[in-house]
Amino acid sequence: MTTTEPDTFTRMDESTAEQWAVIGKATIENQPRVADQFLTMLRQLEAITDGFATDQLTHACQTATLAEKAGADDDMVFAALCHDIGKVVSVFNHPAIAAEMIKPYVSDDVYHAILFHQDFQGRHYYEHFGKSPDLREQHRGQPWYGLAEQFADEWDQVAFDPVAETYPLEHFEPLVRRQTEMPRTM
Repeated sequence: MTTTEPDTFTRMDESTAEQWAVIGKATIENQPRVADQFLTMLRQLEAITDGFATDQLTHACQTATLAEKAGADDDMVFAALCHDIGKVVSVFNHPAIAAEMIKPYVSDDVYHAILFHQDFQGRHYYEHFGKSPDLREQHRGQPWYGLAEQFADEWDQVAFDPVAETYPLEHFEPLVRRQTEMPRTM
């Protein structure tokens, strides 16, 4: 049995515009897999508790629930849902992982709020580890500072309550699909 492979390249420096047009079309056609991967990683958070009162999926959904109920825009609700998704890979580097994952799909302010959310969270617990609880102050004056402060103080740090109202992941699935439908920048 023989299969016909598309006319493609084995080295980018030998590629043609026509080949890249085929790749671009296939990339756009396959963009829905991005939402599927986000949802898969979010579901994996259910297995992570690390000593908290809720698993990390419940925490993520509870954070997004609080953001949505407060009237946050879709970018922020999506980011609130995904802010700890990096914990599937590395707890210690989770803000940077999550921020880079959502970056093509959210505003610059939302990206920065998630990238630096641990500095803002530190106000609520860093003293227990001998760290300064005021790391957020290094970001004062940034246009996204208020958003990061609201995210950390009003939605994220209070979202570990096993009996609090928490919309299920299925509630947020249409949002995840809309947000990741197409990157804002390519």
